[in-house]
Amino acid sequence: MKIKLLQIGDTKTREIQTLVDNYHNRLKHYVQFEIVSIPDIKNTKNLSEKKQKSKEAELFQKQISTSDWVVLLDEKGKTLTSRGFAKFYQEKMNAGIKTLCFLIGGPYGFSEDIYRRSNQKIALSAMTFTHEMIRLVFIEQTYRAYSILNNLPYHHD
Repeated sequence: MKIKLLQIGDTKTREIQTLVDNYHNRLKHYVQFEIVSIPDIKNTKNLSEKKQKSKEAELFQKQISTSDWVVLLDEKGKTLTSRGFAKFYQEKMNAGIKTLCFLIGGPYGFSEDIYRRSNQKIALSAMTFTHEMIRLVFIEQTYRAYSILNNLPYHHD
């Protein structure tokens, strides 16, 4: 299985990017993991919130194939424990999902088109985080899930 993280914009905070890179390198031993940064929409001051989400949706759609299992990282999604997240990954592997695509939306979230295209929504927390921080939380939790699945001593209950 391949995991693809689609995010709007690059991670600009060097310290966060360093940590993301660290977990990305660790994950390479267990799963094919790709991070795709979709360019920020230009001239957003002249766009309504709905139009900005629509433009972002077009860019997301170009990165998603029809066979991908699409998961939105969304505050309205289901919350999981770390062990529950590991179980989620195991279930997707057992189901034969080839590409698991996670999306982090822009500042206003996702368009209705993206909600309709998605297969699932997961909330990483009930709290609100910056888009850069959620990238780090997601990749760390993915590494934690794979450490659980591989019986590594990283996770402690």
